[in-house]
Amino acid sequence: MRLTISHETAYHYEDQVRASIQYLRLTPHDSERQQVLSWQLDLPRPVRAQLDPFGNILHVLSLEEPHSDLVIGARGLVDIDERREAEHELQSPLPFLRFTRLTEADEALRAFASQQCRKRRDRSALIELMNALNQRMAYRPGSTAVDTSAAQAFAGGAGVCQDHTHAFLACVRSLGVPARYVSGYLFDSNSQQMASHAWAEAWLEDAWYSFDVTNQLARPERHLKLAVGLDYLDACPVRGMRRGGGFEQMHAKVLVTPTLNAQQQ
Repeated sequence: MRLTISHETAYHYEDQVRASIQYLRLTPHDSERQQVLSWQLDLPRPVRAQLDPFGNILHVLSLEEPHSDLVIGARGLVDIDERREAEHELQSPLPFLRFTRLTEADEALRAFASQQCRKRRDRSALIELMNALNQRMAYRPGSTAVDTSAAQAFAGGAGVCQDHTHAFLACVRSLGVPARYVSGYLFDSNSQQMASHAWAEAWLEDAWYSFDVTNQLARPERHLKLAVGLDYLDACPVRGMRRGGGFEQMHAKVLVTPTLNAQQQ
């Protein structure tokens, strides 16, 4: 599947921002499952790409002059190999056993994971865990915030894709299986207009397998990966800090559309 992406994030501030810095993980990289044909960032000034500790492509946008608006754009074309279920990497998966504040497994999450998987640690067991979490945590926008932990969202029984992913990571890591947070895009044939998406990957049989709790998908056929990390804070597409500005308004617009390649035409 060939996907065309258009992603714009616009900020408007009540007062002038004296200075700001934005960490942008908005650029995908080639892998066994995806090939980036073209990609471009539309930023107020040129920024050089670098790699973060997880191998994500990172751009750091620093604005030292006063500003009351900021628009960050990303667009490109990526081929997705729909047949490939897993991805192999040379880096050790062991760092992804570590809990964070957002993914700490409390007693309730540990008990839930143990009850669902028992002694099984295979892919079918984690798919059952994914489906059980989907039933246990309703998809409810506005029920959580960006700093809500997995334990808090699980206790509340609701959340969004970020919370589903954090809860899955907490459960899987409590079972001794490395797992990581993934940010990116998902093409939905029922709605081409989607916000950025999040799902998880777990290390099984020397490869990374995807688990999208929100959509109960264990095959990443329509997923385009941007970045990975221990949790949302490591992998979110846009994360920043500012001095001044007062009240902030943020609007994000994402358009994900399929495009026929030459072989399909």
